Amino acid sequence: MQVTSFLSESQFNALFPQRDKFYTYASFIKALKEMSQISIKITRRGVSIYQFIRTDKRTGKTDLIRQDEDWNEEWAKKKPDSSYVIDYGNFCSEKDLHTNKKELAAFFANVAHETRHGENGKYNDGLMYVHEANTSLPYISDNDTYPAAPGKKYYGRGPLQLSYNGNYGYASDCIFGDKKILLNNPNLVETDPVVAFKTAIYFWMTPQTAKPSAHDVMIGKWQPNSTDKAANRTPGFGMTINIINGEVECNKGENIFSMNDRIAFYQYFLKSFGINDANCACSCGKMRAY
Repeated sequence: MQVTSFLSESQFNALFPQRDKFYTYASFIKALKEMSQISIKITRRGVSIYQFIRTDKRTGKTDLIRQDEDWNEEWAKKKPDSSYVIDYGNFCSEKDLHTNKKELAAFFANVAHETRHGENGKYNDGLMYVHEANTSLPYISDNDTYPAAPGKKYYGRGPLQLSYNGNYGYASDCIFGDKKILLNNPNLVETDPVVAFKTAIYFWMTPQTAKPSAHDVMIGKWQPNSTDKAANRTPGFGMTINIINGEVECNKGENIFSMNDRIAFYQYFLKSFGINDANCACSCGKMRAY
């Protein structure tokens, strides 16, 4: 069941009445449709040695887009392999209507909070920022796989404020099959609305090292292991906050404005979709960050 079956253009516009004209329903749907044609098989050796195989479902063409330098070292081959497939076509469309709506409400809640600029308490102020207000910081970190391009800045851009060269390169690998596209031109995320929405879908759907994907959390696929349980990580909306901004907002009690703002947006969007999340573990106030 595709998102277009339960989210019309008029509904989208009503949910984001103050949005920047950059963000349109047509761009969101085009991003969804194009991303739905991509799947990535990610294999990890040990903790941090990766191989990515990307499939274009329209053509059936499969490409090796990343294989870390140590992949074929003898010591690396002795490490245990783990692999998983990310099918970007499953975004808000993998389960029943109620679960798909709940996932979209969670996605929009985090998007709205990340890009809000307006009236507290009315929840009509999402998708207003195309990039973060302060663009002076470069957001560059040491990364052998995804090194920063000279002179480029990787501050927060797009619906989920993609930031840091590592995330731009990883997103570019998954979206385009070429890490250099966004590493060399991070401004694409603030000048091309389809690319902007694609980066948000990528971030929502893609696990990161120890973190599950927000998608797997919201559809009930992710279940906490013993380490997660010891850290009070439980399935529910609160885990999406932990994935996106856990170090800043989680394990700090229940009076954190930004966490509560995300939760309130979630409840607002659930109501707008005519559903509820009766057993919502919405808070991350007692969850340790990753």
